[in-house]
Amino acid sequence: MDFPNLKTVRLNLRQITEADLQNIYSGLSNPDVIKHYGVNYSSLDETWEQLEWYAELERTHSGIWWAIISAVDKEFCGAIGYNNLSREHKKAELGFWLLPKFWGRGYVQEAMEVVLDYAFQKLHLHRIEAFVETENVSSQKALQKQHFRQEGILRDSEIKNERFISVAIYARIN
Repeated sequence: MDFPNLKTVRLNLRQITEADLQNIYSGLSNPDVIKHYGVNYSSLDETWEQLEWYAELERTHSGIWWAIISAVDKEFCGAIGYNNLSREHKKAELGFWLLPKFWGRGYVQEAMEVVLDYAFQKLHLHRIEAFVETENVSSQKALQKQHFRQEGILRDSEIKNERFISVAIYARIN
């Protein structure tokens, strides 16, 4: 099966490849990006783990992630996609991140619209979940704009930087 490239007015969403290693590292080593993100890397070599993870999701059909690319200048902006895809339960977990220079432009909203449409129309999913650190207000707002509803908070459910953090659960039902 061919990789499902998606397009919006300003963005192209395509398969993440080895050529994206430096861009993935730039994002997932940036203190502003990883402040509320569950994954981070301190070297290019470590970042190969992330590329292997994206490839494994595709290989096992347990998820799919896209590189978010500016349609105008072909610049890498970030990534968005699904993991924990369950065909049995017709659900998946949504994740996304952008390089800081692209924040505030509406790119997450634009990418999320086509990614959600793909999940509901092509994958025939019923439920999309997102787990967001409670301090990550911008990601929560982005989800709310796409009609995700907060279903609860897992208080002190994870340890990050040697302290407990709480995670909000959001979901959108088709």
